[in-house]
Amino acid sequence: MASRVPLSCRLAGRIASRPAASSPPSFTSRTVVRQQLQQQRRQRRHYSSSEPPRSSSGNRIKFWPFFGVIALGSAGYVMLVNRRKEMPPAIDAPQSAGQLPQPPKSTPTFSPDDVTVLFVLGGPGAGKGTQCARLVSEHGFTHLSAGDLLRAEQERPGSQFGDLIKNYIKDGLIVPMEVTVQLLENAMADALRKAGSAKGRFLIDGFPRKMDQAHRFEEAVCPARMVLFYDCPEAVMEKRLLERGKTSGRADDNAESIRKRFRTFVETSMPVVDYYEKEAKVVKIDATASPDKVFAETQKRLAERLGSNF
Repeated sequence: MASRVPLSCRLAGRIASRPAASSPPSFTSRTVVRQQLQQQRRQRRHYSSSEPPRSSSGNRIKFWPFFGVIALGSAGYVMLVNRRKEMPPAIDAPQSAGQLPQPPKSTPTFSPDDVTVLFVLGGPGAGKGTQCARLVSEHGFTHLSAGDLLRAEQERPGSQFGDLIKNYIKDGLIVPMEVTVQLLENAMADALRKAGSAKGRFLIDGFPRKMDQAHRFEEAVCPARMVLFYDCPEAVMEKRLLERGKTSGRADDNAESIRKRFRTFVETSMPVVDYYEKEAKVVKIDATASPDKVFAETQKRLAERLGSNF
């Protein structure tokens, strides 16, 4: 049986086996640490003092370059405006041939007391040409077609406006209304001269197509007495034009071109009809019947407006 070791001996052995506690730092080591800290502070102060001092105005925005740019831009704009003033006016359309008519006159050329003007309007295929021909043959009207006058003037040798019309058409431009109105005025004067009279009655077919044409004509040539409007549905007009196209040889007597002409008429000419209707100057005639019935209605309505012996 093993002998027991006394408690005092065991305690003494444990104490002897423990590592010795570290001794507190000496005064010398604390002095060294303090000197190192002081040296680091001196180095930081040295680095900070070696940087160049910043100017208090370094963060300020300098505005003078902006003022300089604005001044230069303003000067350039003024120079551009002055240069444009010195440039000749631009030419919007060819004017190499023919001269445009004179500016509007203070009074129309013809008095409505001497000259009666009837505008004849209606969609393509409404029968305007047929009815005008009957009125000319039976009642002595003079029939003038704006389109026919332009085409004839374009081909007439020595024409004042022939080359001008060709140039506008070639460039895809609309012939100035001044030219069309002048051609109508010339044709009216020529008809009166041939008749040897200052009095006359005119059917102006397919004119005016726009409101500015109507105003120009009435201011410069003669106020219109009334508007003959041949009203016809598009379906009926299209059927007539397609039938006519079988023998007419006209390139625009096809379904696609016909519908384009319908749209043009509605957009440009119907406002003219609406304007004169408000002036109580429109005589609307149903053009769906046969040519004879339409002509009978035309005569009846004209007699109501112009008298039985018109």
